Amino acid sequence: MEDKIKQLILKSTKAEAIATIEPIQKLWSDYGEISRIHLIGSSMESIILKHIIVPDELNHPRAWNSDLAHQRKLKSYQVEKRWYYGKSGESKARLPACLHAEELANEMLLLLEDLNPAGYSIRRTEVNWNEFESCISWLAKFHASYIGQSAAGLWPIGTYWHLATRPQELAALQDEALKEAAPLIDAKLTGAKFQTIVHGDAKLANFCFSKSGDVAGVDFQYVGGGCGMKDLAYFVGSCLDEADCEKLEDHILDLYFSHLHQALPAENKALEREWRELYPYAWADFHRFLKGWSPNHWKINSYSERQCQKVIESLH
Repeated sequence: MEDKIKQLILKSTKAEAIATIEPIQKLWSDYGEISRIHLIGSSMESIILKHIIVPDELNHPRAWNSDLAHQRKLKSYQVEKRWYYGKSGESKARLPACLHAEELANEMLLLLEDLNPAGYSIRRTEVNWNEFESCISWLAKFHASYIGQSAAGLWPIGTYWHLATRPQELAALQDEALKEAAPLIDAKLTGAKFQTIVHGDAKLANFCFSKSGDVAGVDFQYVGGGCGMKDLAYFVGSCLDEADCEKLEDHILDLYFSHLHQALPAENKALEREWRELYPYAWADFHRFLKGWSPNHWKINSYSERQCQKVIESLH
């Protein structure tokens, strides 16, 4: 680690020294890495360093290398920085505090609270029902925090698969009916009366669990305006198979809205009616991206196809 980065960490944490640096993971497409920094002489046992480094060569794991993709990725880190310095403190849902953010030449540093010492030390690749409900509750609390608020400074429309930011994937889409419906699906979601701020990448891998089953959310590169159903549909698809997605659909929606109403100042039945109707649209919206981006992806299944067909028929 360069000395200037070490000094920045010591100054921001009031630490005497750095004990060890523990690599956690590389960032998508080799745009840097995330590390846990263990400290000496600080009130904090450790912090998380998200170190973004602009690569000399683009190396997308699915070969989607283009200047458009590169600029989208760079903007995502700018958005994440603005998120932590702006709206993040208003969240009713648990997320890490930002200790410091700084831009250097072709680099960005985000120093974040380490959620492990705070009790959220468990990562899951699959969940039991209680853990699943905790994630649903987190999404509901997060969305309730920002109903009707502006997404200024963030993505105007959140989620990494938003249609306007994915023209190449749309062009590659072979499903002509879905391609034709894509702008109408997008218009239904963006035109919803009730809008909030969405996480934008609320997959299971972006939740940290405590031993009691409580959760905290991380990774806010694609946070922005939108209908909360986008996060919900995407999360459900990240951890349930197609049979459970279909069988439990009504129960999941009931669960989400129960938690949402609890987190809102007052019950909002008009919001619930609108968002329930938009759940299949949110599902079809992500499916449109996925079929263009990776047509053989494991998440492409008959339930998703039926959701799309239902939406397309409703549009006609």
